[in-house]
Amino acid sequence: MRRRTFDALMVFAGLALTAILLVAGGLLSWGHTFVNNEVHSQLAAQKIVFPPASSPAIKTLPAADAAAMRVYAGQTMTNGAQAQAYSEHFIAVHLSEIGYSQLSAKAMADPKNTKLADQVAAVFKGTTLRGMLLNAYGFWKMGQIIWLGAIAAFAGAALLLILSLLGLWHLRRAPETAEVFPKVSHTAKVRTA
Repeated sequence: MRRRTFDALMVFAGLALTAILLVAGGLLSWGHTFVNNEVHSQLAAQKIVFPPASSPAIKTLPAADAAAMRVYAGQTMTNGAQAQAYSEHFIAVHLSEIGYSQLSAKAMADPKNTKLADQVAAVFKGTTLRGMLLNAYGFWKMGQIIWLGAIAAFAGAALLLILSLLGLWHLRRAPETAEVFPKVSHTAKVRTA
C-alpha cells in the first residue's frame, strides 16, 4: 500500500473519530448540565436549610456526624453532596435512635395510642425523606461522572485532531512512490573459495 494512501486513510479516520468524540462530549456536557439543574431545582424547592453550626441539633450529634454537618451549616440544600450529608449524618442518626420496626410493632399493639401513631408517622416521613435525598445524591453523582466522561471525550478529540493534523502534514511530505511496507529484496551472497 502506498504511504500516501495509508496516511490519507488515517487522517480521515482520525478526523471522523474527532467529530464523533466532539459530539459525544457535547451530549455528555448537556447530560451533566441537565442532571445538575434538575437536582438543584428539586432540592431548592424543598427549602431544606442546614441547622447553624452552634445549634443544639448539630452539637448533640456524634463528632463525625457533627463535623460533616458543620460544613454546610446555615446553607440551603441545593446539590447532591449536601443531600447525602443531610441524609447520612442528620436524618440517619436520628432514625437510628428510634428503631422504626419496634416503634411500629408497639403502635400496632396499641392502635388507640395517638402519640405512638404520630411517632410512627414522623419516623416514616423521615425515612421517606432520607430515601428521596439519597436518590437526589445518586443522580447528582451520576452527573459528576458524566462530566468526567465529557472531559475525557473532549481531551480525546483534541488529541486525535492534533494527530490527524500531523498525519496531514506527513501526507504532504511523503513521496508518491513510498510504500508503507517496502518490499525487501533478498539477495544471496555467494562465497567464492
